Amino acid sequence: MQYLIDASVYIFRAYYSMPDDMVDGDGNPVNALYGFSRFIGDFMEQVKPDQIAVLFDESLSKSFRVEIYPEYKANRDPAPPELKRQFEQCRRFVKAFGLMSCAHPRYEADDLIGTLVTEGRAKGIPSTVVTRDKDLAQLVTREDVFWDYAGKGKVTYDKIPEHFGVWPEQIADFLALAGDSVDNIKGVPGVGKKTATALLQHYGSLEKIYANLDSVHEVNVRGAKTLAQKLDTHKDAADLARRLTGIACDAPIERPKTGLKPVAPDMGALFALYDEAGIGMALRRQAERVADLL
Repeated sequence: MQYLIDASVYIFRAYYSMPDDMVDGDGNPVNALYGFSRFIGDFMEQVKPDQIAVLFDESLSKSFRVEIYPEYKANRDPAPPELKRQFEQCRRFVKAFGLMSCAHPRYEADDLIGTLVTEGRAKGIPSTVVTRDKDLAQLVTREDVFWDYAGKGKVTYDKIPEHFGVWPEQIADFLALAGDSVDNIKGVPGVGKKTATALLQHYGSLEKIYANLDSVHEVNVRGAKTLAQKLDTHKDAADLARRLTGIACDAPIERPKTGLKPVAPDMGALFALYDEAGIGMALRRQAERVADLL
């Protein structure tokens, strides 16, 4: 089993859940760094993974999805400077902690995770995707696990519909139909989550829905009589959205010689970062315990 961690989710979680008065000697916040470092340390102690990678977002403004649709994620406010600084520190932490990490200017962390899932699958290695982002559930097969660490917990393939309404292979189609306000993806106007779910339960995929517009009125959903016209009128919007909601599984990824196998933390680099951030002994002792496990 390989464990693939969606770093941004847990950095943001730490930033908003840890006290914002945690600062270094210059008054810079270190709450996200501290919380994320503790999460990674706890994860390593609990799971003891043989293969693990931590994937980061580098530049949403240069993503290939922005080239397709300039308004992609344009509704998001930029991260505040104090969080940007901590993102860089978190990347330094992961490297010093001995874990494989990667970011790419044109591909999001989702795509990097998708690429590693696909490559692992080709080698017969299942994946546990550690995130709470529903988009990544589309990668899960019967051999894989979606792990909302500190949230819903582990969700297997058969349980995905209970949490997200549709099967993993339908999630990108679902988002293309209903839209995704988080990513500023419009979808098909007038088709909400309930309608999108009903359509996919009936037909199975976006492609089959459009191949059967003449029978869409038979679907047991409110407004079924006008659905075919809406879908037909906004087919271009649905096709565009589908290009955005699918995860790319062919991103270029640079790997260390050890691949996804964790190595002992570089205590010198790690403690230098902790000194810079004013972080005390608890996380240092944790790093030493993790080193003893490897």
